[in-house]
Amino acid sequence: MPAKPPACDLLTPNVSEWSVSDRSPVDTLAAAGGGAHLVLLVGPGEPATGLDVLDDLGLDAHEVASAHEPSAEPGKRTPLPLPPGRYAARMVHLVGRGSGAPEDLRAAGAEIGRATRGGDEVVIDATDVSDVDALAALVEGAVLGAWTSPKWTGDGPTSPTVAARQVTIVADPSLTEAGAVVASAVTRSRAALLARQLGITPSNIKNPAWMAAQARTLGQRQGLAVKVWTERDLAKEGFGGLLAVGGGSATPPRLVQLDYEPPRAAGRTPHVVLVGKGITFDSGGLNVKPAEGMLAMKTDMMGSAAVLAVLAACRDAGVAVKVTGLLALAENAVSGAAYRPSDVVTHYGGTTVEIGNTDAEGRIVLADALAYADKVLRPDVIVDIATLTGAARVALARAMAPVYATDDTLRDALVDASVTVGETLWPMPLTAAYRRALDSDVADVKQFSSAHGGGSIMAALFLREFVGSTPWAHLDIAGPGRSDVDAGILAKGATGFGTRLLLRWLEGLR
Repeated sequence: MPAKPPACDLLTPNVSEWSVSDRSPVDTLAAAGGGAHLVLLVGPGEPATGLDVLDDLGLDAHEVASAHEPSAEPGKRTPLPLPPGRYAARMVHLVGRGSGAPEDLRAAGAEIGRATRGGDEVVIDATDVSDVDALAALVEGAVLGAWTSPKWTGDGPTSPTVAARQVTIVADPSLTEAGAVVASAVTRSRAALLARQLGITPSNIKNPAWMAAQARTLGQRQGLAVKVWTERDLAKEGFGGLLAVGGGSATPPRLVQLDYEPPRAAGRTPHVVLVGKGITFDSGGLNVKPAEGMLAMKTDMMGSAAVLAVLAACRDAGVAVKVTGLLALAENAVSGAAYRPSDVVTHYGGTTVEIGNTDAEGRIVLADALAYADKVLRPDVIVDIATLTGAARVALARAMAPVYATDDTLRDALVDASVTVGETLWPMPLTAAYRRALDSDVADVKQFSSAHGGGSIMAALFLREFVGSTPWAHLDIAGPGRSDVDAGILAKGATGFGTRLLLRWLEGLR
């Protein structure tokens, strides 16, 4: 039997309380009551810029610069511990801000978050940051960089995320919207951490029913309507793809729908459907993966984690359009009941699919959810997100994800949002000439063709078969959905990639 869910609350990441001050950094420190950490952002130049506050603190900025030679390299930190009780700050961190561009400030923020974990109060002098996107990047970096993974120990599950208790940004007075910018950045980052925490949960805990239970809990907290299809419901309504992929597992599949309605909507608002792949563990099925290939497969549900986290954040983010999230949840296991290569599966809506490889299961569960979205929900736009193909990771590595779309305006809006939050999307083509490789002798369409390259493109072409004429985009996050390193804004394991960019995109819709 699967282990019981952990007692720690994975659905509430430990994030600092953030505020914005219109007082000077030293006055803000004084209000904190002493013992706080002060962060100064170091700019390029000789001597280094951004250190004038040290004079107000009672230090000699020129002497500090000469003695310590702080670097303006993004994220490079020079610590200055101070004697207790003598100054308004207990520790000063001189952190390089590079050119001041968002990507540089995101790196600076990540180092700030890591360096001040466990602190009580932190004051960041951001008076030189005059761009709202750069300010948001600084905050996002600090929240994401402070995160550490929960652990399951012999003493029980714990969540050792130890971000500083209180962080105050001293903002440029000309940024009258600084408070709103900081609040939005924290909301997006908190959502990404929720997705991470779902992703790193072990698969003996995290089965489809467990994910559905987390969706119910978050729905109740955030005022979302939640519907869950059990295996009986899926069979009754014809979701053959989910049933096929989940058929080999002792933990049956689920489909979850979450609905967010914007408050005080005047008339009809656009309706967006987000669809997330939720393979809670992927053995490859009968086309079993190599042993090493399975090690990271507890994160093969990061698409559904991102969608769930986005829906849970819509209210706090002030999203002004109707959003529906669909989580296509299954475990791809090996047993006598597992689906086979050469099987013909009937998907929701009646399209039949010839199975070519049971390890291409993500597109099979997504097809059911996409068809349901198109035929029943009839939204204005559909976006799916999935750790779908190794080919995407080979093509673009870990730094970015391909985006495919049937609508140029939709694609461009997603790319713009991705650049703003530093979760880069790279536009890829839906090459019409490749479609014939999906022709099947025994079904409406073939799931997989081993004789054709362009694996990520082929998967996108397959998914396009199930969205009808609805404007649609597909994000293949197999590369950036996981991290092999613990550095910068990333912790090793699940990254939550896509969560912040989808929220940023939704924030701009009206």
